[in-house]
Amino acid sequence: MRTAYSVETVRAAEQELMARLPDGALMQRAVAGLTAACAELLGRVYGTRIVLLVGSGDNGGDALYAGARLAKRGAGVTAVLIAPDRAHPGGLAALRRAGGQVVKGAEAAEEPLRRADLVVDGIVGIGGKGGLRPDAAPLLDVMGEIRAPVVAVDLPSGVDADTGEVHGAAVRADLTVTFGTHKPGLLVDPAREYAGSVRLVDIGLALPGDAELEALQHADVAALLPVPGTGSDKYRRGVVGIAAGSSRYPGAAVLAVSGALRGGAGAVRYVGPAGDAVIARFPETLVSTGSPEQAGRVQAWVVGPGAGDDGGVVAAVLRAEVPVLIDADGLRLADRDAVRARRAPTLLTPHAGEAAALLGVPREEVEGARLTSVRELAERYGATVLLKGSTTLIASPGGGAVRVNSTGTGWLATAGSGDVLSGLTGSLLAAGLDAPDAGSVGAYLHGLAGRLAADGAPVGAHDVAEAVREAWRDVMD
Repeated sequence: MRTAYSVETVRAAEQELMARLPDGALMQRAVAGLTAACAELLGRVYGTRIVLLVGSGDNGGDALYAGARLAKRGAGVTAVLIAPDRAHPGGLAALRRAGGQVVKGAEAAEEPLRRADLVVDGIVGIGGKGGLRPDAAPLLDVMGEIRAPVVAVDLPSGVDADTGEVHGAAVRADLTVTFGTHKPGLLVDPAREYAGSVRLVDIGLALPGDAELEALQHADVAALLPVPGTGSDKYRRGVVGIAAGSSRYPGAAVLAVSGALRGGAGAVRYVGPAGDAVIARFPETLVSTGSPEQAGRVQAWVVGPGAGDDGGVVAAVLRAEVPVLIDADGLRLADRDAVRARRAPTLLTPHAGEAAALLGVPREEVEGARLTSVRELAERYGATVLLKGSTTLIASPGGGAVRVNSTGTGWLATAGSGDVLSGLTGSLLAAGLDAPDAGSVGAYLHGLAGRLAADGAPVGAHDVAEAVREAWRDVMD
């Protein structure tokens, strides 16, 4: 599992480690990793031209020391000092001893940038807030015109390390070399889009068990997937109820059922007006024409996809004393007090627009502050919240680490994809996973299935559902 820690936690761990190491040793560990990453990206160091964009903090010092090492290997290195009077003195001296060149002020950067084979961003450290300052922002215009790859030191300058928010101008990196641990901004959009590929350099930090973010990997998901034993039957494996669809949107019911059938539960019960469409596509579904209370034994419910304005069904499902997943129209129809009053777990699965409506803010505010938004929604509703997006976030109502998932693809932005996710995740709830784990595993499999189904081309929601089995096998291998 990948974890990410706040700036405060990282700095405390760094201080504790520096107290036990010789002066400068910790920085040199970081510099060694940064140098290796730059050399690997270049392929050949000798004869290349490297430009260092150097601010006033330790990130600038890392860039200068790495530039010195690369200069000793035959690179032509030019350091652009954004704040000449506050550049790291040791790093600056090392670069000059190695034969590196120094220019002062962002206005002097254009010519070396246009000739560069590699640019190293060491302008701002992890404590930076509010985007690049006016003296550094003009560099972005030139960097947007050149073809040289950009390596960010620890974090792209101008993004918020703790929240993933971007307020103002920021560097777009091709590679970010981060030290000790991931920072939340490297895993959460919109900042994640600025980071490019991320390489973690271990510098020996002793970090606490409670992280700010967690990102499941294949092994974590495999350990959580429900696998039937020799004594299993369909009820022991779990029965998921799907209350979805309407005369206008029967396809939402079909797609939610398609996801549920591939999520590990032993049986799927469907309640709603789209029973004929569901049974025609999936004859194994247990279809009921009554109310949710009359459907029979159910260990978890999914309610809302394509439901239109049927608030009565949503209210009935919320009265059930089993885990409930609420999606799409159900999010609009669910009474917040009724959700908060539930004793069984509840999982909300909004996209940014739906989350904005629930919070009463513009969509842009949610998209720009996804981590803050998902935590606030979980607190308001007393429920686990899965905020869908290019990086999906899962927050628990009691706080703790937020789960982040990035297995998806832009091709998943297609009608009905969310219905498949709801059914899949609801099935995992019925199979016994708790709400945060069901949301995390569902998002992981759904994203991976999207990648497998698309394979670089347009994909429909039904294709994603069909690919869940392949994604499951891939995780278990």
